[in-house]
Amino acid sequence: MTSTLDSRPRAGTPTPTAPPKKRRRSRVGGGGGRDAWLLVLPALIPVLLFSVYPLAQGLLLGFTDSKAGLNATVSFNGVDNYTQLMGNELFWNSFRIGLIWAFGVTILQFFASLGLALLLNLDLKIRWIARTLALVPWAMPPVIIAIMWRLMLNPTYGPINEGMRAIGLPGDINWLGDFSTALPAVIVVGVWAGMPQTTITLLAGLQNVPTDLHEAASIDGAGAFKRFWHVTLPALRPIIVAITTLDLIWNFNSFALVYVLTAGGPGGQTMLPMLFAYNEAFRYGNFGYAAAMGNVMVVVIGIFLFFYLRSQARSRIS
Repeated sequence: MTSTLDSRPRAGTPTPTAPPKKRRRSRVGGGGGRDAWLLVLPALIPVLLFSVYPLAQGLLLGFTDSKAGLNATVSFNGVDNYTQLMGNELFWNSFRIGLIWAFGVTILQFFASLGLALLLNLDLKIRWIARTLALVPWAMPPVIIAIMWRLMLNPTYGPINEGMRAIGLPGDINWLGDFSTALPAVIVVGVWAGMPQTTITLLAGLQNVPTDLHEAASIDGAGAFKRFWHVTLPALRPIIVAITTLDLIWNFNSFALVYVLTAGGPGGQTMLPMLFAYNEAFRYGNFGYAAAMGNVMVVVIGIFLFFYLRSQARSRIS
């Protein structure tokens, strides 16, 4: 007698499979978002306190009539500071000088640094000494650099004028006190002071260029210039865009170097926007008006930063 409830599967009948077991979520990643915030918080607090909070305070201060004084009252005045700023020809002249300074220093600094980086990338016997000397300006504070160059550019006993007199050239040029030479002289000092970081960045990029590409181009008959133009420069393009944009932002924000060199003189020929805002705040006590100037400069820097981030995003996509 056969049982009607035979548990054995018949021929041709698919065997039922057990439902898949649910994987238990690991507790390590369960609160990933919260754990990440806890890990980032110690580094985020100083950024918020010393960067974001002062920036927000400066933005708000630009819409007030804040002035120096112990019992001075502060009230909201809307866009009055910016309306007054639009007609301030001295500020816009300093803004023009600041752009000339920033672009002049950045462009000359890039070409000088690129040449030095190419030289340091060669297999020289004293390469380590050259690299050490290239880093000397980076190790010096801007104030010390400015004092050193003021002594070198001194019209009476400066070594630059002494050297020019020794070879029969006019040696009585007041480099930092003459209207026609003050800004070019300050630009030269800015180029010298900012070359190290640009040189090291470009040198790191040069050492990452694949040698196979140069060898292949050399086999195809390309000379040194063609290899540089068609192999080295395209490989360095993301680094060039990044370092020149950052240099432009840093140079536009320069203060200490030019302040010690000329303090904006002679006759405002080297008056950068940062110097102008500094004088407005701490010499004339117009804090709200000076903050409005700072806000305009923040907008300009934000534009530079926007193009920098966009170029970085495009380089990552490509």
